[in-house]
Amino acid sequence: MVSMFDNIIHELIIIGHVIFASLLAGLIGLEREFSGKPAGLRTNMIVGGAAALIISIGKVLIEDYSSDLQIAESLRTDPLRVIEAVVVGVSFIGAGTILKVEDKSKVQYLTTAAVILFSAGIGMSVALQQYILAVGVTVFILLINVGANYIDRWISRKQNKKGGS
Repeated sequence: MVSMFDNIIHELIIIGHVIFASLLAGLIGLEREFSGKPAGLRTNMIVGGAAALIISIGKVLIEDYSSDLQIAESLRTDPLRVIEAVVVGVSFIGAGTILKVEDKSKVQYLTTAAVILFSAGIGMSVALQQYILAVGVTVFILLINVGANYIDRWISRKQNKKGGS
């Protein structure tokens, strides 16, 4: 049986994984921002973090089911199918929010679709009683969105200065 302290440490480690994955994916997004490409910093950070979050939740789910032999023997379903179903359903919702603009190089609402996926991960965290994890990544996604707005404005000012020179 895992102690409450061990569970808190495990959840904090997962938050670290989400943050690390988001920061790494953000490097790719930053490059896309400087290249003037769609799906930039914020979108890549959110997708990277969401993937780490969802995989981590899957690992927690497997550990919970495999540690209780009575449940594992009587349960005839694959717990990962629940996560797959949520991800597929949310992906369709996210895809429905993405719009192609008349300008062929512009796509809108990618961040919205990514945030929807991340929100699904947060919801799965709560459902699996990973409360600290859910609160931690919620705060983190808010920091991404707020921080990315500041970075977006900074990049725009830099690009405007280059265009005006």
